[in-house]
Amino acid sequence: MNDIIKNIEAAQIKAEVAEFHVGDTVKVYAKVKEGNRERTQMFEGIVIKRQNGGARETFTVRKNSNGVGVEKTWPLHSPHVERIEVVRRGKVRRAKLTYLRERTGKSAKVKELVR
Repeated sequence: MNDIIKNIEAAQIKAEVAEFHVGDTVKVYAKVKEGNRERTQMFEGIVIKRQNGGARETFTVRKNSNGVGVEKTWPLHSPHVERIEVVRRGKVRRAKLTYLRERTGKSAKVKELVR
């Protein structure tokens, strides 16, 4: 039973996924279906967490929109996620940045990683 699930999940994994980490600012291009039309919508924000691994891996992106915090979670290998573009690299020291939810202004920023 376990081998069957692994084979199915291996077939669903995308061949190429952009490399990004927690703290990075990314643009996620997602397919949105409205009625019988399909379009691409961009969502730009900071990656606050990545969970699980393999075919079930998800990531959460947070942004401020008109003073209101908005978070969206996508499966990494979903066919609805067209591509992920890294805008800037962030320098963080933890795996989950949930503390950004309570912060506003300058304290809600993540330092940029200079390479």
